[in-house]
Amino acid sequence: MGEAINLVNNFKVEKVIFNCGPYNDLENELIKVLNKKKISYYSCIKKINIDNNKLYFLQTKEYDNENDNSNVIYTEIDGYKFMFMGDASINTENEIMNKYNLPDIDVLKVGHHGSKTSSGEEFINEISPKYSIISVGKNNKYGHPNKEVLDNLEQSKIYRTDIDGSVMLKIKKNNLEIETCTP
Repeated sequence: MGEAINLVNNFKVEKVIFNCGPYNDLENELIKVLNKKKISYYSCIKKINIDNNKLYFLQTKEYDNENDNSNVIYTEIDGYKFMFMGDASINTENEIMNKYNLPDIDVLKVGHHGSKTSSGEEFINEISPKYSIISVGKNNKYGHPNKEVLDNLEQSKIYRTDIDGSVMLKIKKNNLEIETCTP
């Protein structure tokens, strides 16, 4: 969210989707920019269609914690299952497990940069990701990713942006390819 205004000012953005819950100060500043640029925005949606694909927003309820209100998104593309966890915590993971049946995720974008508040063992065992991507800065002040999270993901092939650089996923001829570009 911290760079959203820069993204909107420097790239062609057609729509913005906010998570559930009241807008914070940063989101209100972004909304001013969106209104000025006449860019549509939505909040707390359940599903969106993009071409022939559907993105499902798996929020189970509105929380009093901004991280738990993160958009958690599930999609299938060419038979591959993807899950993007935002900053959702173990609490949200448990709610999602109770509401949805999501076994055998092919690609997991790990929650909250690999923080110990996310990627609980029970959740990871339930969804069994083949590949996990952790978006994390090198030598970050939080010490992310957490060792316990890495242990929980040991059955998954882990890609980390602090080590592997950018991570690109391609589906060619029904085959998932993952490429990295070391910084």
